[in-house]
Amino acid sequence: MTDLLPPAMASFTIPPTVITGIGAAEQAGEQAKRLGARTALVVTDNGIVKLGYADELVNLLHRVGIGASIFSDVTPDPTLQNVNDGLEQYREEACNLIISIGGGSAIDCGKGIAIRLTNDGELAEFMGVNKIPNPGGPLIAIPTTGGTGSECTKATVITDTEHNVKMMLSSPCAVPEVAIVDPLLSLSTPPHLTSAVGVDALTHAIEAYISKRAQPITDALALEAIRMISGSLRQAWADGENIEARTEMMVAASIAGMAFSNSSVALVHGMSRPIGAYFHVHHGLSNAVLLLDVMEYSVVGAPDRFADIARAMGEPIDGLSPMCQADAAINSVERLVNDLHMPRLGEIGIDQPKFEAVVDQMASDALASGSPGNNPRQPTKEEIVGLYHRCFQPRQV
Repeated sequence: MTDLLPPAMASFTIPPTVITGIGAAEQAGEQAKRLGARTALVVTDNGIVKLGYADELVNLLHRVGIGASIFSDVTPDPTLQNVNDGLEQYREEACNLIISIGGGSAIDCGKGIAIRLTNDGELAEFMGVNKIPNPGGPLIAIPTTGGTGSECTKATVITDTEHNVKMMLSSPCAVPEVAIVDPLLSLSTPPHLTSAVGVDALTHAIEAYISKRAQPITDALALEAIRMISGSLRQAWADGENIEARTEMMVAASIAGMAFSNSSVALVHGMSRPIGAYFHVHHGLSNAVLLLDVMEYSVVGAPDRFADIARAMGEPIDGLSPMCQADAAINSVERLVNDLHMPRLGEIGIDQPKFEAVVDQMASDALASGSPGNNPRQPTKEEIVGLYHRCFQPRQV
């Protein structure tokens, strides 16, 4: 039983090739060769360069006769300037393939460059759903964290720093040609980032499942991602060398990405993007600090769906009333975020006077993003302002 009717007709889009498993990154050179690469632009950040991952990738490419140019100026929550700088380097180095390696920021930046290669105009012109006219240039996406799932999605988020807007572009034209998911690359992720991106992946799966645009394929993927994350995130956070837990989290993040990319996200993401735009908070963290309170707000709109989430998280709910079954999902998420020592919105360095000055505009921006329209309970602007304030305060016990 569910409260939400699936759409009468739905499409499902993922990368044509998805390679997973320990050592999967070794396939990057062969995949680049298969795509006809002569010179690849490796899009990444300085942290990945320092870990040596970018140089290892360049060596894999050289072994199969492919040149490479490293673009490592990607910032957290990539900007239009990042995309434009990467595009310029791509053209100067005569590249014909993009390989993004890193977290969601590197992959989103690579998608932005790929889109600009084949579409006239600025990225702002393509903001929204299905606004990109032509498929982007060829892109291989290699994540290094078990979080965003961007390697398997048709969405990219680029920040317009001039207008304080995180632009979401969603189109099959943005899907990578190849996703390579290797848990070995996630072993270096520190605990605080493991928890933030892990709860981000859980948010993707939960919102994919409760979205009004959910469909049977996304339902199956979302519930499996919830099950895997619930069973492995604590272990991956507590012991970064736990390869079994890291593998579960990497795969779960990818399939959660497949789910939300095709059913869309909801209120958490609508509220999260303005936090990133105004306060430059890591996207995964801004999702994580909103999830619990937004679930409490939304549960009455789809109690049967929340009960399914509770079951996927391993909660013993048989025999409980429908609303108690639904509330069990919230209780399970609360225990998880407490175990991971996740902060509240007011504990992540946001200046409260500035927060109060912009919270009304943030609520307007959240609604304008369209994501709250997929939520099972539809919020007003005033309710979103109230939710922001609620998330900012210490949680009531």
